[in-house]
Amino acid sequence: MNKQYLIISICFLITNFINAQDQNINFTNSKLDKVVLKEMQIDTLVWYFEDFKESIVIDSSWQKLLSNQQLFKHQQDLYANENYIETVDYELSTDTLKHRLSLLNAKTPLDISYSKDLESVIQYYLKREKEKTEKLMRLSQYYFPMFESVFDKYNIPLEIKHLALVESALNPRAKSWVGATGLWQFMYSTGKMYNLEVSSYVDERMDPVRSTEAAAKYLNHLYNIFEDWDLVLAAYNSGPGNVNKAIRRSGGQKDYWSIRPYLPRETAGYVPSFLAMLYIFEYADAHDFQPQSSPMPYLATDTIQTKNLIKLEQVAEITNTDIEFLKFLNPSYKLGIIPYEPEKNYTLRLPYKVAGLFVANEDKFYDYAQKDIAASEETLPQYYKVSDKIRYRVKRGDYLGKIASRYGVRVSEIRRWNGMRNNRINIGDRLTIYPRKANYTQSPKRKIKNDKKDHQLSKNQKIYVVKPGDSLWSISKKFEGLSVEDLKKINNINNTTLKPGMTLKLKS
Repeated sequence: MNKQYLIISICFLITNFINAQDQNINFTNSKLDKVVLKEMQIDTLVWYFEDFKESIVIDSSWQKLLSNQQLFKHQQDLYANENYIETVDYELSTDTLKHRLSLLNAKTPLDISYSKDLESVIQYYLKREKEKTEKLMRLSQYYFPMFESVFDKYNIPLEIKHLALVESALNPRAKSWVGATGLWQFMYSTGKMYNLEVSSYVDERMDPVRSTEAAAKYLNHLYNIFEDWDLVLAAYNSGPGNVNKAIRRSGGQKDYWSIRPYLPRETAGYVPSFLAMLYIFEYADAHDFQPQSSPMPYLATDTIQTKNLIKLEQVAEITNTDIEFLKFLNPSYKLGIIPYEPEKNYTLRLPYKVAGLFVANEDKFYDYAQKDIAASEETLPQYYKVSDKIRYRVKRGDYLGKIASRYGVRVSEIRRWNGMRNNRINIGDRLTIYPRKANYTQSPKRKIKNDKKDHQLSKNQKIYVVKPGDSLWSISKKFEGLSVEDLKKINNINNTTLKPGMTLKLKS
């Protein structure tokens, strides 16, 4: 290909892309929608993302690493079981380790002092855990810049970013056997304390940014209690109550290594594992760790506040982005669906270049998404927001397992919430429950029938008065054959901002 032909081709592609952005594409039916959109992808969008796809090679090994539950389980087993300490063949001299730990201690508010137990854990990681630690190092390239940004905002020592290594092995979907969830392993009740939503669609404990913000606030809360970061780490794992008990049993000692023998076994191995990770990440080059590079940093992504319901697989199709990568970027959406509620701020995280394209074509994308759902005749689960709590009255035929299943919780949780020593309940008892799923009062078929009735009553309307919570999309769904673009054109409006009381024409 000669240079002149190459320049002409590039100019043609750029012109084609700009024209596609400016073109007002009218979607008349769902089949045509898909054809038009796919043609637009072939002509312009695939070319637009060519550099993006080449620059962040999402290879199979990276994909597996993003959601490696085995790595998380293995990491938890390590600090819960101290037997490995006695099986280590030392390869790092004690004098060298002491010197390096003293250098680390001088530049952090944590107490990183030498102990025989810490040395054993470090030696074990160096000898037996090199491959798995390199995987964690690769993941850390993606998450650590974001952790540091949040911790700096809340005046948390930046070294505490390594806490997520032993908490979750940097897996945002990690879930422990007791229900602790996400990068920072929040229990349901603790997450609620820090406004992390858990519902049928969403679990914000899995949202990297929001859960990190919550972790920073919780760490600050613990520091205000103990005024010692090592004790904060112990309290983060086992709870402040267990740390206070250990302080009492130690005769009032307030440093971690003095109270360690009195802590739960898991916590006794937890802080040394954290310190070992901190040391190894700091001296990775000295020990010849060679992790692969992360395909992209967290800071190369951007968030968009969504304005309507949309599915991740639709975003993947529209933007020509790998669906598994989108799920990794948006782990808090449990069903791969971003719900819509006027009072909530749900966001979609995308690679930076993709985010720009999405914003530029937002209304068309939502219109396509809704018509795609309608064409597939898919019945989406009803959005259900978990309330703070409900009071349930026990009825004839009830038992704890039945009630737990109804609200998507565990029997053990109901017992804990209500201070119960066994599973015995009586008719008329009142139970406090924090539900996780909807308790439907009518069947989906009945609801669909009602929706059709509402439509029949309103299809001949010529105007519509905007109500609180309305959007162009929600209004268009009330009237067959009326799209967001139709509403904007008929009413000569250029944006999607509506105010209650506004009058919209439904026919030109």
